[in-house]
Amino acid sequence: MEIAGLTLAEVPGAVPAWRGTLAPTALVSTCVAMRERGGRLAALWGADDRDRAAGLTLHALFIVERALLWLNVPLPAADPTVADLSAIFPCADRMQRAVFDLTGIRHDGGDQRPWLRHAAWPADAFPLRHAGLAGLTPRNGIDDYPFVHVAGDGVHEIAVGPVHAGIIEPGHFRFSVVGEKVLRLEERLGYTHKGVDRLFRGMDFKDGSRLAGRISGDSTVAYAWAYAMAAESLGGYELQPRPLVLRALLLERERIANHLGDLGYLGNDGGFAFGLAQFSRLREDVLRLNQRCFGHRLLMDLIVPGGVARDLAPEMVRPLLDQCDALEREVQVLRAIYDDHAGLQDRFLTCGFLTPQLASRLGVIGLAGRASDQPCDARVAPSHEPYDRLEVRIATRRQGDVAARVAVRFDEIFESLRLVRTLVEDLPRGPSHITLPWPNGEQVGLGWVEGWRGETLVAIEARDGVIRRCHAHDPSWQNWPALEHAIMGNIVPDFPLINKSFNLSYSGQDL
Repeated sequence: MEIAGLTLAEVPGAVPAWRGTLAPTALVSTCVAMRERGGRLAALWGADDRDRAAGLTLHALFIVERALLWLNVPLPAADPTVADLSAIFPCADRMQRAVFDLTGIRHDGGDQRPWLRHAAWPADAFPLRHAGLAGLTPRNGIDDYPFVHVAGDGVHEIAVGPVHAGIIEPGHFRFSVVGEKVLRLEERLGYTHKGVDRLFRGMDFKDGSRLAGRISGDSTVAYAWAYAMAAESLGGYELQPRPLVLRALLLERERIANHLGDLGYLGNDGGFAFGLAQFSRLREDVLRLNQRCFGHRLLMDLIVPGGVARDLAPEMVRPLLDQCDALEREVQVLRAIYDDHAGLQDRFLTCGFLTPQLASRLGVIGLAGRASDQPCDARVAPSHEPYDRLEVRIATRRQGDVAARVAVRFDEIFESLRLVRTLVEDLPRGPSHITLPWPNGEQVGLGWVEGWRGETLVAIEARDGVIRRCHAHDPSWQNWPALEHAIMGNIVPDFPLINKSFNLSYSGQDL
């Protein structure tokens, strides 16, 4: 990869990636150049490098031409201020706010309100600096968060959350409405902040793998694989085909299970409880076979650096293939029912509309992006084994409404069933796991996996076999702001349906 004015070094690993250092004064022009080349901002995070006799560092990860570009922007510790990127990449806004809350790196412009802090620690204390919050007494106050108010005749506000009636994670939604029509929605998240980035520090790679798999429980395979990929790239290790095929098998089964669950809940939110019952039954079948084949319903702790922790027994091949056949038959019948049900289609069509142009501007990714004609899928990245030989078919729609997001889920279930059959029938021989010798010195690694929700990214900096800095990035960072746009012009009762059609992670982007 060539970027004008930058010296780039290739990052070894399973996906094409380069890394370079960028002066703060060149950040804006480089971001503009990235955008003009069709590049996207994938992640933004900060680090305290004063233990290296340096200052603070802003890390920016881009996806350009199906490759990763990791840029380090060194900043002085006394005044770690850098230009605002949200005018170029709108998805940078909340990432910038989180970077400041955690490291004190400030962006000169954009939204300056806190994102993760929630008055839990003083405004001048930063958890990811080396001193962290040591010696500080936890605060239990209530902060006066300045929500944006919409004025006008008949305009009123409806506050929903952060505690919800269902068993879901906390998030606050502030609706500005006239009657039931939504004029504006403002989200406030960060209630599930767990200090994950700080917890990674000082871990060995085995413990780090367990933590990565617990960042967002419904994406444990995606996070564990992205973490393992990043850890393996630290030493430039290449795995044998069998563990890579098993990883893809686990990832596709995670995708199938989550899409089945979502389709059931979408039917239920549309007033069609039959759909919830049927898809819940099918999802339960998938989870039970996961338990039989791999020892865990949700496939947790199976992907580890060096391979997979549990191999697939030969006698489990036939049950997997039989389930693919059964799921395909039943999901085809249920899809026909959904498509022909006048009540559901009345709720789905034109509801929660997100135009392809707006989705592109906001940087929406994953299944929500593909439903608005954004054909991004990390599985088609060059040299991404074993997907590079499977010819993955990307499911897209242009309508960008709830119906389109439902259709993408159906399409992806059928594609995942095809992939599972291919992976199981062509499962290579060989060991499923090898012990990797972790190199001394300082190394960096990147992992990039297409989880069921979208691109899951992990960046690791290690020193002598110990994690120095690890940052995990959930696709929900890019997609939560899009939900605020998708609800505009709809009525309040449609929000649960629109929200479920995106089904974004709270904990994945709160860290």
